[in-house]
Amino acid sequence: MFKIVRKYSLNDTTDFLSVYAPRIAAKAKPGQFIIFRIDETGERIPLTIAGYDRAAGTVSVIFQKVGKSTIKLGEMKEGDEILDFVGPLGTPSHLDGYRRVAVIGGGLGCAIAYPQAKYLHEQGTEVDMIVGFRSKDIIILEEEMRACSNTLTILTDDGSNGNQGLVTDGLKQKIESGAQYDLVIAIGPPIMMKFVCRLTKQYGIKTIVSMNPIMIDGTGMCGGCRVTVGGKIKFACVDGPDFDGHEVDFDELIRRNRMYAADERHARDAHCNLMKMANTEQR
Repeated sequence: MFKIVRKYSLNDTTDFLSVYAPRIAAKAKPGQFIIFRIDETGERIPLTIAGYDRAAGTVSVIFQKVGKSTIKLGEMKEGDEILDFVGPLGTPSHLDGYRRVAVIGGGLGCAIAYPQAKYLHEQGTEVDMIVGFRSKDIIILEEEMRACSNTLTILTDDGSNGNQGLVTDGLKQKIESGAQYDLVIAIGPPIMMKFVCRLTKQYGIKTIVSMNPIMIDGTGMCGGCRVTVGGKIKFACVDGPDFDGHEVDFDELIRRNRMYAADERHARDAHCNLMKMANTEQR
């Protein structure tokens, strides 16, 4: 069992969670992930590691409460225990040797982009972070991202933070203003990563994306996380999650990610209705 040592909300739908898992904390690196299971009847859910404290033996994740399992995780409190918390899984990001890097994050993808930027910044790399959210109300990790970047650009779809636009707008402006990037890292919704890669390909800038497809076992055996990269089948859990963004078939990825949308909604709604009934009975 893995004890929750710290938990708090970042916004109405997103929580931060720190779990005591010393063996994982001792080996974790940016880009890797864990798979958790709340109890014996729970499903296996992958979450990218958002941070770790080797001395304290803790591993942090940031998650959005969108399905049954993540909603149940959001209902847990500090001191509660999770049945399974497995990792670190996946291949660590290769981040050494770069002079200047643009780190692009979209929505919850900022939870994954942040540790990448932090590692680069600590290595002396010049880091420009460009992140996007639907509105100012759901912006997360602003102080943390500002602390690990030379410049931080936050854009919102509706302009509610005073800076309307897409991350591609911010990246293009940086490039056309003279920024010379050795690497662009893009992490967020597949559609966002697709258009970032389309832009960087025009300028010949190496671009790495982090894939988060449907995943079950995390060891490459189930094949659920397969993605097409450079015309070949890869498994995100063992070959990734980082891939050359210019070779990823994003259209296929987007179609596969939508396959179980109806089932996810059904499971979420059934759980929420059950909790409403339980709360009503307690009154």
